[in-house]
Order: sequence, then structure tokens, then C-alpha cells
Amino acid sequence: MRGKQIRLERIMDRNTHRTIIVPMDHGVTNGPIDGLVDMEATVNAVAEGGANAVIGHMGLALHGHRGKGRDIGLILHLSASTALGPDPNEKVLVNTVTNALKMGADGVSMHVNIGAESEADMLRDLGSVAIECIEWGMPLLAMMYPRGKKVSNEHLVDDVKLAARVAAELGADVVKTVYTGDADTFREVTRGCPVPVVVAGGSKTDDRSTLELIEGAMRGGAAGISIGRNAFQHRSPVQFVRAASLIVHGEGTVEEALAMLGGGKI
Repeated sequence: MRGKQIRLERIMDRNTHRTIIVPMDHGVTNGPIDGLVDMEATVNAVAEGGANAVIGHMGLALHGHRGKGRDIGLILHLSASTALGPDPNEKVLVNTVTNALKMGADGVSMHVNIGAESEADMLRDLGSVAIECIEWGMPLLAMMYPRGKKVSNEHLVDDVKLAARVAAELGADVVKTVYTGDADTFREVTRGCPVPVVVAGGSKTDDRSTLELIEGAMRGGAAGISIGRNAFQHRSPVQFVRAASLIVHGEGTVEEALAMLGGGKI
């Protein structure tokens, strides 16, 4: 497992054992949305702000990662679907662990929607990829969301607990999932998951709401954040990541982070 430990230190701070990850895999799902037209500039900005890693498909590694700015960890996403597909909740494998290694990735990630009609296929792929990751010493981040006909609200704690635990049981090293709304219920998620849990940012919102989500998740035992649009679509991605880092790595408050951002505008 030595290889995993070395690579994990490239995507998680070795002192705080926490992480700030900026997912940039939206290009496959939604196309060149604001903030991801020039991927290299965005990667450089969030790296300058102190992000530990970015997530993206092969296109990120080929066209936007590790430009002229600070170095930053690279997690290659292995699964995908588009917003125009017949079932956007159905994620299929589009890359491999061995190819990610060849491309210099520090980790890989997969997306699984617990409750989707294609859940069985996604779980099978997650298990297979986890075994490959053990073989090659590659960290695996599993994005786990409760989504499907039986899911009335993807933020319900029982459903989020299940989603996070499934990932750990099948071999993920880090789990990304949604926030349950408050620190106490999110602690149920982290307590029931034996690997680090990072919280997703969700839809674009204002600074205060995003920072309150981060602070609540950290108080609930999160190991960090994996926030995309609220970071790369911010008016200043550099400053937003610095403000988030104050909470994640520095245990600062929402008010202190807001002061860094000048009050809380989007």
C-alpha cells in the first residue's frame, strides 16, 4: 500500500490530513460552462489559492493541468454521462486505472448514484476499479449520491449514510457525498464511514451559504471539501479557495473567511 500512501499525500495535506479538491469534470456532463472554457487558467487559479487537487477527465490532463502556476494534485475521473443522455444518472466507465497511471494521475475517481436504475452496473464497476487500485497503489475517490426513484431528498441522512458506507465497503479510499444540512446529522455519515469523507458543494450559491456548508461539514467530521462551481465560477477563484482553506486547514470561522472575500457576494 506504499504507493497509495505516497499518492494520497499529493491530494491530502500531510499535516492536517484534510483536503480541498476542485472538481472540473463538468465538461463531459454539461460542456464548456463558465469557468471551464480555459481550463489551464482555472487550474492555475485554484492552485494559487491553495487547493490540494483537481478532478477532471482526460481532457483536463491533456489540455489544462500543470501549466505555468503552482503544482496541484491530479485526480482523473473514470466514469461519465451527459445531460442529454436518456438517463444522466447512469454513469459508465470511460477510462482505466492503468491509463490514469500512464498520464501521471495522483488518484482516480468514480461517480455512483445509489438508487438509480443502473445502480447494479455502477457498483460492479466501482468494485472492479477498487481492486485495480489496490493492485497498482492508486487512491480511489468515490462520488456517492442518493439519486433515483426511491430517493425523495438526496440530503436525507439515512440515504447519505448508506451511500458513503457502500463506497468504503467496496474499497474506496476517500468518499465524496452531499451535505445533510447540519453538523450533527453529517457526523452520523462520517462516523459510519471508515474512510475520509469530503463534502460536495452543490449548485452555485452565495459565499456565506457555501462557507456555512463547509464549516458545518468540518464540524461534522468531514476531511475536507470537493467544491466545483462555487470555486471555479467565483468572481475570484484564488480568494475563494484561500477563504475555504482558512476553514478547512486553519479551523477558521465563516466570518473570518467572509472577511477575506469582502462580505459575501457571489
